[in-house]
Order: sequence, then structure tokens, then C-alpha cells
Amino acid sequence: MSGLSWKIKLISSISNFVMNLACRSDGTVNRRLSAFLDYKVPPSVKPINGVKTSDITVDQSRKLWFRLFTPINANADNSRMPVIVYFHGGGGVFLSADSSAFDTLCRRFAKELNAVIISVNYRLSPEHKYPCQYEDGFDVITFIDNNPNFEGFPTDGADLRNCFIGGDSAGGNIAHHVAVKACRREFTNLNIIGVIAIQPGFGGEERTESEIRLASGAPFLNVERIDWFWRAFLPEGSDRDHPAANVFGPNSGGDAISGFDFPATVVIVGGFDPLLDWQKRYCEGLKRCGKEAYLIEYPNAFHGFYSFPELRESCLFINEVRDFMQKQCEKLKE
Repeated sequence: MSGLSWKIKLISSISNFVMNLACRSDGTVNRRLSAFLDYKVPPSVKPINGVKTSDITVDQSRKLWFRLFTPINANADNSRMPVIVYFHGGGGVFLSADSSAFDTLCRRFAKELNAVIISVNYRLSPEHKYPCQYEDGFDVITFIDNNPNFEGFPTDGADLRNCFIGGDSAGGNIAHHVAVKACRREFTNLNIIGVIAIQPGFGGEERTESEIRLASGAPFLNVERIDWFWRAFLPEGSDRDHPAANVFGPNSGGDAISGFDFPATVVIVGGFDPLLDWQKRYCEGLKRCGKEAYLIEYPNAFHGFYSFPELRESCLFINEVRDFMQKQCEKLKE
């Protein structure tokens, strides 16, 4: 992609270099090396860019917690903000809810989407393989449902009845599977009305056209690294047609969610993402199951474009997500 700024090219090059060194051939991770790119940011009671943050522990034994992002003065018109339970990207292997990149991203979401963000710090692979991440995500939404007045939550300014589950990359995969688990439970205080899947990480044994075309030439993500992530995440002996990866594939039991009241879903994709075709298939699979699903495609966007607010596509993306959320919230008023 010749049109990328020097800043994006530099960040992509450094990121890929460090990940290549940190991801060992034996399937383990050099955590000390990967920490080189993972600057941690503490929570801030004093608002930064109009958003204050705090960290809430769910289960200390497995270091399960989330970061709460609350916009200040956001409900001046006395309307209550929606809530987004968010899962960060990083292949399910890297980064965390207090990583600088995701603290900045979720702070932006909170301010520009006028929403309360609950960013989940789930366990990472390969130390914790499938289904640990899905269990962590579901336990967080169960915690919120059971403790709607947890410390720091703006009960007078946010509405758990307007709740979305979202995530980017590997986090988009987690968001889907947590939403599926949530379909099997009746909540008391929580009402999940939408899924926001931002370049979600899905896959399969088949090599798609986008994987072949962008095998090694796309910023931030290549097919070799994607395959490594799946080996780190999936159970020993599994291939990429495992239902966790290929959710509508040969081992998924057919249209597995047809019988569930699965929330409306928006799927954000980019033309220079090797995972593009799998993401499109995910959206098509939802529609085939009779679910409400919307595909938003940015032909010139690479994997992770949303992290760069200076990009035109990143601004358009925020507007599309805002429109989707407003549409879903309005349905409850009808």
C-alpha cells in the first residue's frame, strides 16, 4: 500500500519485527520481548480527553478485570448512554485492556460514540487456550448483570438495557462467541441489543482469495502470523476448521445459531485485510441463519485501521458504528 504515511509504515514494521521475534517456533511467547511494544497506562480518575477510567476486579485468581471508560458531561440532555462490553485485539496472544493502544482507542469510543465502555482484560494464549477467553468474557457480563451498581458505574447516566458486545480482530471473534453464550442465558439487568465486530478474527483450513492475495503484503498482519495465532489458541490437535475459528464451517453443526435470538450485528471489514473473505463469510452466515447483519467495507483499509484517527476510513467507521447503535437503541422505544 503506497499511500500509507511514514508513521503507519514505521509502526507496522516495528510491530511485525517484534512479534516475529516474540512468537517462538515451539508455540510459546517471549513475554519479556513482547512487553517492549506494550506500554501500560494506569486508570485515570481525572478525565483525559473528556473520559475518566477505573479498573474493576472480577476474579483476582485469574487476573480477570475490566477497565471502565465513562465520558463526562455526556448526558447533558438527561438521556442515558448505551454500554459497550469490549474485547481488545492482539491475536488473543498480545496486549491487554490497559495497553496504551487500547486505552486510547476505548477512550475515543467512549467520547465519540457517547457510550460507557467496559474493556475486558481476558487471559491470553498460548498459556490459556480455548475456551478461556470466551469464559472470561461471559463471566464479565454475568458479573455486570449480577452487580449493576458496581463501583464507578454511572447508574444514572448509563443504561444496561442498551448493551452492545464488541471487539476488534481476535476480540471480534470473542465478542461473537460471548454473544452466543449470552443467548443461552436470561439476564436480569442486562439486555444485549447488538454486536460490533470490527475486522473480526475468523478463519478455516481453506485458503481464501484475500489470504492468497495479501499473504505477506499487508500492514500489521500476514497469513503466517494468523496461522501461528490459531495454533496458539485452539486445543491441541485441532485445525482451523474448529468451530471457534470457522463458526459456519464443516464442524460447526450447520447453521448453529439459527435457533438463538442473536443480536443485530455490524461487521466492519477492510479491503487490505487478509481476513477479509472470512469476515464476509461470517456476515453471510449470520444472514443465512435469519439474523440481522450489516457489512461495512472500506476498500482501502488495512487490518487495524481504526486505531489511526487521522485516517478518513477511521472517521467514517466511527460514524457507521454510531448510526448502528442509535438504530438499535431506537428499536427499544418502538
